[in-house]
Amino acid sequence: MRRLLAHLAVMTAAVLALSGCATVRVSSHTEHGLSWARYRTFDWGRPDALPAGDARFDKDPYFQDHMQGAIEKQMAVRGFARASGSGDPDLLVHYHATIAERIDIDEIDRASGYCATADCRPRVTRYEAGTLVVDIVDARTNRLIWRGWAQDSLDGVLGNRDRVRHTVDESVSRMFSTLPSPK
Repeated sequence: MRRLLAHLAVMTAAVLALSGCATVRVSSHTEHGLSWARYRTFDWGRPDALPAGDARFDKDPYFQDHMQGAIEKQMAVRGFARASGSGDPDLLVHYHATIAERIDIDEIDRASGYCATADCRPRVTRYEAGTLVVDIVDARTNRLIWRGWAQDSLDGVLGNRDRVRHTVDESVSRMFSTLPSPK
């Protein structure tokens, strides 16, 4: 029995440690075979009419300013310059952020005797998830050439500017790590 309790304690500690290290889920897609060498400049595209779905994003100038700054920084790091007022950009950048309630069902391996509760029922967790989508469009053809997206839980993030800044920076940085550079 002591061995089982010790094993359970170690497993619980490992799960908690790993969940504390959980990172933002990111991915991206680029048009296959596209030559990025012809693209040098970018600017912001028209915002869409879709609200974020939550006033905490829609009406938060800190979030909006930080999001645009993080995207502009990553574009510059990858070799793209913001178009001057007199020149037409090669690329248009647009982002959209949403918040939605998610449900996570955590069913521990009952056969091995690892249970979250005394009766071994699955644990259901409700949380708010933020999703960020960044689109890059060829300004000449109006064709989408790259899309990146990130999703993460917003528990403890909303209303905390340091956490908002960290989450935005991590999401945008990891997402843009796949963006090809103009060569």
